[in-house]
Amino acid sequence: MTNSENKAIWSQSLSDLLRRSAKRNPKKTAIICGDVSWSYAEFDQICNRIANSFVGEGVGFGDRVAILSRNSHAFIAVRYALARIGAVIVPINFMLNAEEVGYILGHSEASILMVDKEHHALGAEAAQKSSHLKRLMGLPSEKSAETPADLLGFNDLIKGPTHVPNICVDQDDLAQLIYTSGTESSPKGAMLTHGAIIWEYVTCLVEAEIAERDTMLHALPLYHCAQLDAFLGPALYVGATNIITAVPSPDNLLPLMEQHCVNSFFAPPTVWIALLRSALFDTTNLALLQKGYYGASIMPVEILREIMRRLPELRLWNLYGQTEIAPVATMLKPEDQLRKAGSAGRAGLNIETRVIDDNGDDVEIGEIGEIVHRSPQLMSAYYKDEERTKSAFQDGWFHSGDLAIIDDEGFITVVDRKKDMIKTGGENVSSREVEEALYGLEAISEVAVIGLPDEKWIEAVCAVIVLKDSMTLDADAVSDYSKKHLAGFKIPKRIFFADSLPKNPSGKILKRDLREHYAKQ
Repeated sequence: MTNSENKAIWSQSLSDLLRRSAKRNPKKTAIICGDVSWSYAEFDQICNRIANSFVGEGVGFGDRVAILSRNSHAFIAVRYALARIGAVIVPINFMLNAEEVGYILGHSEASILMVDKEHHALGAEAAQKSSHLKRLMGLPSEKSAETPADLLGFNDLIKGPTHVPNICVDQDDLAQLIYTSGTESSPKGAMLTHGAIIWEYVTCLVEAEIAERDTMLHALPLYHCAQLDAFLGPALYVGATNIITAVPSPDNLLPLMEQHCVNSFFAPPTVWIALLRSALFDTTNLALLQKGYYGASIMPVEILREIMRRLPELRLWNLYGQTEIAPVATMLKPEDQLRKAGSAGRAGLNIETRVIDDNGDDVEIGEIGEIVHRSPQLMSAYYKDEERTKSAFQDGWFHSGDLAIIDDEGFITVVDRKKDMIKTGGENVSSREVEEALYGLEAISEVAVIGLPDEKWIEAVCAVIVLKDSMTLDADAVSDYSKKHLAGFKIPKRIFFADSLPKNPSGKILKRDLREHYAKQ
């Protein structure tokens, strides 16, 4: 027996997980996307075909293949096909501009960029900025099988041979490079191995109770590891049915939930709020929706209570983490949603978490410190960035950059990102605390609190408010309410009203954009 054959006996990769699910449940529906429906056996065979086609196109073990596309069946098939041959996927945020996409292509040394028709022009422009890229390939979308003209497309790739590629991929091999947006001048590429991702899958399966009987709707962008690895990956691991869509709007999501008898759904609070405000909400049969998940930000308590009132059979989980930990670190479970409202929960199954001060010591109960982790889920490094890797991994812990307090039961409440903490008149103010207070005003649909430059306060607490339809509110009413619920230095000094808040495709409010916009006013 050769060393390669011997290694294969113990292999543990993302590809192995899918193959095992196909062996257990070959006829069960794995993927539904638009008019496409694949059983687990069909999905597994399609991944073999694509993997062999990639090999035929010269894609080898460790090669980088980038994807710039909205959600589709093709996106996830390519993801598992690449895992099957040991190639590395580089999912790219389709909201970036050509310069930013070009940077990621060059930095990751991607040799192929796969694009859907919508992002063909952006991909082609970005490709000119990378000397490593050899070719573009096309992907279909959720609604159309059409791919960009003159490109080798998905329908060409699925014509490959059906045999399992004779390539051994193991848990220590790199599976993906995911670039974090952050606030730095250049994004960081988090290196995540097959093993790190699988450890995270196990945490999600156990803590979030993802099960084989689930029918899960996946609507947030698959380029982001929250949807890709906290939900879709674990669901495929256990053999659940997965509905994939690219449009996270109420008019699309609510009919899909009813049509496919969806019982499990993840979205950030902004999307849950949009569902609640939709005229379709009360006329849609959501009786089977029993598992609800949220993340990216804390669910406002008033919204939490509204969800529980209008969906009494729904159990809710809050998932907190970041790309570097694949991405789930802590979880707040259904039984603790109101008892520990606003908390990110406790460390997941495969994570050890602390909240520390600047000296590296555990903070006292109720004091603010930085969240740090130890876990097999963690990235191995930032790609080609020794300095920022060294900064993140200090004294045997990964430093998250998030500020939090911890209570006597080990529940963590995230106070803010370090960059979102407002320093006003010498006092620290958590934007999240002010937001939570303002949500007590019935007329407010969404609110974001930011710090803006100020001659007197150096940085002033400011609120940007979106009102519910047909409801009114003025700045004086907001100030009067704030005075009753907040300390004087936490009261917003400036109040703005907007039609909407800028968000990324994952539903996270872009506070940096708000700061840049309102600083000019």
